[in-house]
Amino acid sequence: MSLLTGVGARPVETPTATPEPSRGRRRWLPYLLLLPGFAWLVLFFVVPTLQLGATSLYDPSGSVTAGYAMTWEFGNYPDALAYAWPQVVRSFAYAGIATVIGIVIGYPLAYAIAQKAGRWKNLLLVCVVAPMFTSFLVRTLAWKTILSDNGWLVHVLREVGLLGADGRLLATPVAVVLGLTYNFLPFLVLPLYASLERLDTRLLEASGDLYASPARTFVKVTLPLSMPGLVAGTLLFFIPAVGDYINAALLGNTNTAMVGNVVNSAFLSRQQPPQGAALSFLLMALILAIVFTYVRRAGTDEVV
Repeated sequence: MSLLTGVGARPVETPTATPEPSRGRRRWLPYLLLLPGFAWLVLFFVVPTLQLGATSLYDPSGSVTAGYAMTWEFGNYPDALAYAWPQVVRSFAYAGIATVIGIVIGYPLAYAIAQKAGRWKNLLLVCVVAPMFTSFLVRTLAWKTILSDNGWLVHVLREVGLLGADGRLLATPVAVVLGLTYNFLPFLVLPLYASLERLDTRLLEASGDLYASPARTFVKVTLPLSMPGLVAGTLLFFIPAVGDYINAALLGNTNTAMVGNVVNSAFLSRQQPPQGAALSFLLMALILAIVFTYVRRAGTDEVV
């Protein structure tokens, strides 16, 4: 199609419109983009979870060499809980204590980086995540050295009288909680930083103009606005801490074993896969119940 601009002028070609994709193609395009991620989840999460669920219902009298028969043995669940209930309670107690300590340490740190660090903000963020560049196992072994009976920390605590002459930190619940706090602290700080970094400081100034004290400003303004980051951070901290077994194995003793240690030994040492699988499902169910209750009570559906 052409348009004449005057007598003797050359025709000017108008650009032809690119045909739009059909409505059907546009409707299916988002699903096609999601297909690789969905396939990955099915292959590496759904299928192993179903297999684990099947394993939890095997006949517990079987063996690795002779095989296990599918007998739909739902009694594996109460039996597993009766066997490992002290470790289950201990896991949630240790993870809960470590989460509280993490909040006490992580909230002021995240606030300082987000609101007060200025040009040092990026450097401080790198310092928070830098330990994660090292293996989880190496970091825990480093704490084993720090908390050892001949280490400098125990020596200082003995000198100031906080530990007796024979007092120790290693192979105690204190060491396990400290290890959990250190290893999972970045997972709490980063979501908190993301929420606090978006905080509008004019709201804090307005609260001060209305004669609110700093403490009241924090409770009424800062804390509610940072609640999505706090909820996300505590979940990212608490959930892996409950299932952790490395800190208890390296920093604790037989009396500080967590449920992860029992699951690990059931699969690898005692050759009891049905028990280990049942404990894994019980742990997932308990964590899901706590997560849903916590999110509802926190009063926010927005998780950063």
